[in-house]
Amino acid sequence: MANKKYSSVKVTQTGSPIGRQKYQRETLKGLGLNKMHKTRELEDTPSVRGMINKVKHLVKIEEAS
Repeated sequence: MANKKYSSVKVTQTGSPIGRQKYQRETLKGLGLNKMHKTRELEDTPSVRGMINKVKHLVKIEEAS
């Protein structure tokens, strides 16, 4: 198998999970976000992009340098 080098993406939680559906709360936890304005730098893989897409209204996405 070939090792693919993925770039990074910075994800910041901007919305509260209070009152959201359970899958959205669980997706934020899966991304490592559990408090407002917390930022994580994650690998830009298709699975991470799919998780971000599920909660795109609760997060801000930036390309990591």
